[in-house]
Amino acid sequence: MTLTDAATRSAALSGGDEARVLALCEKLLAELPPRENHPVAFLGGQYDLGLAWVHFPEGYGGLGLSPKLQKLVNETLWRAGAPHAASRNPIGHGMGAPTVVTHGSDAQKRRYLRPLFTNEEVWCQLFSEPGAGSDVASLATRAVRDGDEWVLNGQKVWTTLAHVARFGMIVARTDPNAPKHKGLTYFVVDMHAPGVEVRPLYQITGEAEFNEVYFSDVHIPDAERLGEVGDGWRVSLTTLMNERVAIGGQVPLRGSGFIGGLMKVYGRTGPHDAATRDRVMALWTRAEVLRLTNNRAGQQRAVGTPGPEGSIGKLASAELHKDITSCAVDLEGAGGMLFPEGYPMARPETTALWRSPQQSFLRSRANSIEGGTTEIMKNILAERVLGLPGDVRVDKDKPWVDVPRS
Repeated sequence: MTLTDAATRSAALSGGDEARVLALCEKLLAELPPRENHPVAFLGGQYDLGLAWVHFPEGYGGLGLSPKLQKLVNETLWRAGAPHAASRNPIGHGMGAPTVVTHGSDAQKRRYLRPLFTNEEVWCQLFSEPGAGSDVASLATRAVRDGDEWVLNGQKVWTTLAHVARFGMIVARTDPNAPKHKGLTYFVVDMHAPGVEVRPLYQITGEAEFNEVYFSDVHIPDAERLGEVGDGWRVSLTTLMNERVAIGGQVPLRGSGFIGGLMKVYGRTGPHDAATRDRVMALWTRAEVLRLTNNRAGQQRAVGTPGPEGSIGKLASAELHKDITSCAVDLEGAGGMLFPEGYPMARPETTALWRSPQQSFLRSRANSIEGGTTEIMKNILAERVLGLPGDVRVDKDKPWVDVPRS
């Protein structure tokens, strides 16, 4: 077969897949009109037709097709008024589902993926600790084997939506005598289990999306382990790399999202001088470049652990969001110094990224920290993309128990 023949065949297959996906979207919209059905019912139907994550295997919310077709699904359904599935359960959709489908047993996939997608069960991620942030592999939370169970003790911090989560993804140290990356095991933990305590961490917005979580003799069945014992770091990389994609790799509709919020402020606060127009146009251009870059990266993405493209999107989006919200607050003039919403000291059930220019300005400061700091993203790109020498690591092969910790 010549290269031309192969390209023609690939295009024909792609066209057939696109037609199949569109037909399934039409079937879903006809049988479950989104404006006439509860979001759980609609999302359940979407999952059952394989339109949840089209690149997942059939039977687990997917069709085994190219991930680039998910954009077609989302845009088709959203234009018809379908719910944005990930808005209420961002950790589950962006990180939990890829980890479960990659490393989970068939029983775990059947149990977790559908209610995760319908948002009936919210998920959280339990990685960071007071002494293990950027260097998450140095974590100290322990899990000790007890027959067919593990007994978990320790503390996690900065856990988004833990207060509404049904399940959590947790990495714990199961062999303190192994090097820090090799003595870890990954589990799904029931956030309603005895011994789990969730405490709020209030942010500068006056809300507590984040939490600290304490585990005191929490029992986890061995059947809820993801991956092999001691292989937790490899499993956690699937979560971490998908986290960066979830935070920075989104492909919104053109002109929507953060830049859409800025354009509304721009239209409301005019007229503006040439310098302000130039500033806003430069931000719009950066947002569109990032959107198209993420679109290309998404088309190449497969089930499992994404490559460094997630770090590129995460780094770029964090800096862009801070610049966009700074511009929006500046456009508000003196009013930008006020915070009309006040500080409710509430515990929201979703992550609100743009409710007002002031709230978004405050919330976006966390973008350069959550999901891996900007400095960590630069290190990853320097090493994995540019091939530069890595940081000096003096504790890589030492037993974790012998490594000094703060």
